[in-house]
Amino acid sequence: MNEIKTNTPPGKTLELYLITGLSGAGKSSALKILEDLNYEAIDNLPVSLLPNVVDMALSDMQSDVLPALAIGIDVRTRNFQADMVLENLTELRARPYISLKIIYFDSSNEVLARRFTETRRKHPLDQDSQIMDCIARERKLMSIVRDEADFIYDTSGMDIQELRQTLTHQFEREHGGDMSIMVSSFAYPRGLPRDADLVFDVRFLRNPHYVESLKSLTGMDPEIQDYVSGDERFAEFCAHITDLIFFALPEYKEEGKSYLKIAFGCTGGRHRSVFIAEKIAQMLNERGFAANVGHRELPIKKNLAQE
Repeated sequence: MNEIKTNTPPGKTLELYLITGLSGAGKSSALKILEDLNYEAIDNLPVSLLPNVVDMALSDMQSDVLPALAIGIDVRTRNFQADMVLENLTELRARPYISLKIIYFDSSNEVLARRFTETRRKHPLDQDSQIMDCIARERKLMSIVRDEADFIYDTSGMDIQELRQTLTHQFEREHGGDMSIMVSSFAYPRGLPRDADLVFDVRFLRNPHYVESLKSLTGMDPEIQDYVSGDERFAEFCAHITDLIFFALPEYKEEGKSYLKIAFGCTGGRHRSVFIAEKIAQMLNERGFAANVGHRELPIKKNLAQE
């Protein structure tokens, strides 16, 4: 790779985010969101052109104007080779004035298949194959890129609004060095959220599901909140959890962690975990942390693949 001379201002750094991952996991949506956050977004860039684009960005940098690039590279690219991607990224990481992060978007096979079915789009690797076969091939092809990712987002339970909130809290440039926090709820029978850093089980609290008048409600409703908070163990549990979180957050930040996902699980993912996730997120925000909240099992408003 031939480097060109740049006029990069001393002490300035080009922010470069590689947006990659599985087809249907929300990469294109993510690029649109980052573009709204004033990142210069380029989708489906041929791997061979990546160094050239970076060189152009560096040479155009002014003393008080620092571009931030978000570049999408995935299997749609002609002659895509994962090892070639990593080779280019390794060279870029070694260069001065560049802060490179890889953001990888993932999702469960079942959700990916459903998104392609609902949108009637063809998988990029489809050669008269079954959709599950295409997903498996792509997952294997992208595995070495995933292993090098700085951030991994599992969008299985996300709608477009939750993805927007999550990325905005983490990558909005005005947030500076603050840690952003995602607090979520989930149902244990549907599996653990694969991208969660801290997971807490709240199934020991009394369950509104068995109260006929509460069964159809969610943890967003006051009736559920009153019922769950009426459990004599609720207040003590929240106190222990918040003590742990408030102790751990400065330590995570000290080690350079910029994003933390905390997940609360119950049986159905609609009552107890939803309320507690909302409660903990509220407490975090009251303490000055940038906390966002999402609920995996509540109805998804819009398919990520439709964006």
